[in-house]
Amino acid sequence: MRLLHLIAFLAVLVTAVCAWTKEDHEIFDLVSALEAAEGKGTNFYSWLDVSSTATTQEISKAYRRKSLQLHPDKNKGVKHAHERFARLGVVAAILRDPAKRERYDFFYKNGVPVWRGTGYYYSRFRPGLGTVIVFLVLISSGIQYLVQKMNYNRDLKRIEWIIGQARQAAWGTKLTPVQGQRKVKVNLGGPPRLDADGNAVSGRMVDMVVEGDDVYILERDGSMHPVNSETAVAPSIKNTWFLSLVTGLLGKVTRRDGSAIDGTSSADAEDSDDVSGAGSDAPGSGASTPQEGGAGSLKNGRATATMMAGGRRRKAVSKKKPRQQPTQAAEAEGAAAEE
Repeated sequence: MRLLHLIAFLAVLVTAVCAWTKEDHEIFDLVSALEAAEGKGTNFYSWLDVSSTATTQEISKAYRRKSLQLHPDKNKGVKHAHERFARLGVVAAILRDPAKRERYDFFYKNGVPVWRGTGYYYSRFRPGLGTVIVFLVLISSGIQYLVQKMNYNRDLKRIEWIIGQARQAAWGTKLTPVQGQRKVKVNLGGPPRLDADGNAVSGRMVDMVVEGDDVYILERDGSMHPVNSETAVAPSIKNTWFLSLVTGLLGKVTRRDGSAIDGTSSADAEDSDDVSGAGSDAPGSGASTPQEGGAGSLKNGRATATMMAGGRRRKAVSKKKPRQQPTQAAEAEGAAAEE
């Protein structure tokens, strides 16, 4: 871990030392723009028509002469005339500044670097948020896949070592195969510990069984688990964090949609049962009304089907009959009886 920290610190230090300055980026932009506008291979000196050893006075004279040629008033209607004139002023300013000219001469002699730093390309291309997110997802998923592959190779070596230790304990140092099962104890390493008898044992001892070319780990309940390369988890793109996240979300949505469909079908089945029951009990429907046990069995069967479908039984609403008001004839008969 300390080594990784040291490497990271050195990388940051080298990046800080070798990083291009703002003036360097300005020179890079001018070189690219000048070659794109005036032709490949054009440099500051050739554009001003002076030598690389020209003095400041010679550069100033060349600038004045070139500015008269490229002035926008003399080039009306010429495309990009203003950009060329402004670029000429920046080039002359760099060559007339001793520090900036020294920096430009360095790139003039050694060439402009191909890799100009992430900040330079970011400022030129300015990728959007979506591009940055996709880039980070790809980089992180790729790193995670490499870690998976490293762990897989490490596990394979560990499994091969365990198989070799088990065969050596069962067959001897010459590794001569023995027929039948042989139960052995294999030291898988680790700190010293005490066994069941109180004896000091170096490392972790595991019960194993060797049968032919196969090696098994023996559990306390007598079950045996094979030890081979298939027990190691192979690296997979599907196991990276982004694809695992997408797969998990799709699984949740699918299960939620399935449960909603089941609930809707059960509710429809319940409604159809209620409608069919009401139609059979109605007079003149042509269906016979079940009596006693038949009604009970129908009711129980409907309730069972409804509960199995996951729906709820609807409570029967009892309707009260309205009280009849006494008619006039009945009131007259009552009065005559009293008399």
